[in-house]
Amino acid sequence: MKLTVAELFAGVGGFRVGLNHIKFCDINNRAIEIGDWDFVWANQYEPATKVQHAFDCYVTRFGDKNHSNIDINKVNKSEIPDHSLLVGGFPCQDYSVARSLSNEKGIEGKKGVLFWDIRDVIVEKKSPFILLENVDRLLKSPASKRGRDFAIMLRTFIDLGYDVQWRVINAGEYSMPQRRRRVFIFAYKQKSKFALKINRGDIDLNEDNIFNNAFPVLPINDIKSINLNSYNDVLDISNNYNCGKFLECGIISNGKIIHGNVTPIEEKKYTLGDILEEARLYNENIEKYIIQNDKLNKWKYLKGSKKIERTSNTGHTYTYSEGSMAFPENLKEPARTMLTSEGTMNRSSHIIFDEEIQKYRILTPIECELIQMFPVNWTNTMPKRNRYFMMGNALVTGIVTRIEPIIREIIKQE
Repeated sequence: MKLTVAELFAGVGGFRVGLNHIKFCDINNRAIEIGDWDFVWANQYEPATKVQHAFDCYVTRFGDKNHSNIDINKVNKSEIPDHSLLVGGFPCQDYSVARSLSNEKGIEGKKGVLFWDIRDVIVEKKSPFILLENVDRLLKSPASKRGRDFAIMLRTFIDLGYDVQWRVINAGEYSMPQRRRRVFIFAYKQKSKFALKINRGDIDLNEDNIFNNAFPVLPINDIKSINLNSYNDVLDISNNYNCGKFLECGIISNGKIIHGNVTPIEEKKYTLGDILEEARLYNENIEKYIIQNDKLNKWKYLKGSKKIERTSNTGHTYTYSEGSMAFPENLKEPARTMLTSEGTMNRSSHIIFDEEIQKYRILTPIECELIQMFPVNWTNTMPKRNRYFMMGNALVTGIVTRIEPIIREIIKQE
């Protein structure tokens, strides 16, 4: 099978950077793609903004051929080219408004719940393999019915004829420069050679989960099971799911799930200090990122522990509390998880003490790109505030790069 990819919710191209091992751009600002993956189509649209900064960055790096800047809800799914791998880092939303295959009443699809567009692409294009990324809280949401949302997703895949593997991966535990926990999901047709190979005997969560082969863990001994076939359909799961949250690593085969938590075999740390040293070759005008003395006390307050009495809209008085955060950051550890608010004055932004200039400062956009393992100046097509936002919204491309050889062989042998 050929290595062709369709990319949903493409952002600034994290999956493509990872799959094709992109480290640099040429003199025309086009990405130098080392890998073998042919991206036959990509879609990126941000409904909240007039200027499409992410899409503009994507086409600057990859050209505009076969790239769509239309709301995915409005895309005619039949016009998407055939592909062997469908990828996407889709927004985490409420899945309780799921649609059944027959669009039965009582289970209406809500516009903007983007997992259902993934489902529609799969129905139309029958994608042989699928690789998705999401926040790890997906496995235990919503708070009112732990695990229901992921159960709806898994049952949707089952009903479409797919088996699924997943794994929560903390990039910082595997020689990557950010402690970012995300769940990666790999789905494949139940009649594929890969599925038939796994299903010949008893499924082994340690050996058969492809993510564990790329990101080693200690033997998983406490393995639990769930049978989603005990529910009539997606609607039944939406209304009555009661099996609890899903654990960090799992395989689903013919509707039956085995899953367990993992203990990573940690590797040498790639630290925030390493990133700062690497970025010194490229950073310019570092003075723009220095925190002035009159702002230091504000930053310290934001980072510090606090208890604040507040009153709710109903008049109820309560105490809001939060713990302290490192000030400045520990440069001997990987960076904390970056958020879209990185670089603004809020407690989640990284504050470092730069030994070279002996000043406190925020991170530069280049440092944020390196923390997400993008090429230097990948996002210099847009204003600085948007560069921070894009990196807070991106994935650690090194995770995709590391899993790529395994997925490549699976698809080539299909």
